[in-house]
Amino acid sequence: MPHNDPYSLATIRIKNLRLRTYIGIKEDEIQNQQDIIVNVVIRYAADRAVQFNQIDEALNYRTITKKLIAHVENGRFALLERLTRELLEIVMSHEQVQVADVEVDKPHALRFSDSVSVTLSAKR
Repeated sequence: MPHNDPYSLATIRIKNLRLRTYIGIKEDEIQNQQDIIVNVVIRYAADRAVQFNQIDEALNYRTITKKLIAHVENGRFALLERLTRELLEIVMSHEQVQVADVEVDKPHALRFSDSVSVTLSAKR
């Protein structure tokens, strides 16, 4: 759906969503949950939300976040790439989303680094 109002292409950022899941390929990673950090950037045409000032016209980021949390907490993942792709698919399943980036960080995945992350993007 193309947007008409140049001032209403909205960017929603879900920052540092801290979750725990089973992620990795080593035996201790398969047996023990680890921390991950999810960051999501969503762009959508917010014309109707701006015009009508009603939640029903806006992209409900709370609904999206709840789906992301449930998917992470109830899943087991070998690779960051796979987890990131599945989270991106959840975000893109909402028709209002025009563009999305999902980044998943795995803190302390490498010695001497704060984290390792994978970012994937999609566009309609």
